[in-house]
Amino acid sequence: MQLNQYIDHTILKPTTLISDIEKLCSEAKQYQFAAVCIPPPFIRKAKELLLGSAVKTATVIGFPFGYSAVEAKLAEVLLAVVDDVDELDIVINLIALKNNDWEYLANEINYLVPIIKEKNKVVKIIIESGVLTDEEIVKCCQLYGVAGIDYLKTSTGYAQNGASVHAVKLFRENLPPHVQIKASGGIRDYAFAKELIEAGATRLGCSSSVAIVSGKTANSEY
Repeated sequence: MQLNQYIDHTILKPTTLISDIEKLCSEAKQYQFAAVCIPPPFIRKAKELLLGSAVKTATVIGFPFGYSAVEAKLAEVLLAVVDDVDELDIVINLIALKNNDWEYLANEINYLVPIIKEKNKVVKIIIESGVLTDEEIVKCCQLYGVAGIDYLKTSTGYAQNGASVHAVKLFRENLPPHVQIKASGGIRDYAFAKELIEAGATRLGCSSSVAIVSGKTANSEY
């Protein structure tokens, strides 16, 4: 298994340094990871560092809690597009979900996706599966599966529970075949990464990517 091709090499901590981004991009090129996932202020720097490589740039929107106003998320999207980001990982409004306001969630996604797709960018929607019931996950699959997204993503990495094989399988059973799955949060070794891919994940968000592809276990959190 060419695990490197599945990985979004990630750093999203609020204390990220330019030197961290330089190291991340250097490793991404060396190991030929699918993308780097970075805080919005570093998109331009990453684009510069990755010039000439096949590695994509991804950033996060409404991160990590998702309760930003739709208009604020749109402003973040537009700024990231101006910086020429390739992929956008958007956190849904979990407050709306937990209060059973599915109309809000539908309006949010229908507001953002057409604008993003018009710019030919990849859309990944983060639902934070570790804090959701199976029923809520299935409802998310039904809602977002028909919304024009490219990936449904398990988690931000900031909740108590991150990616799980169970959630990925549930995604795959309830999403249309064309919607891919990104697993993220707590992926620190090759064996777990492989399990997630076998369950249906086609992208993995990892901060311990080098250790994982080297067959080691890392202690760092995503």
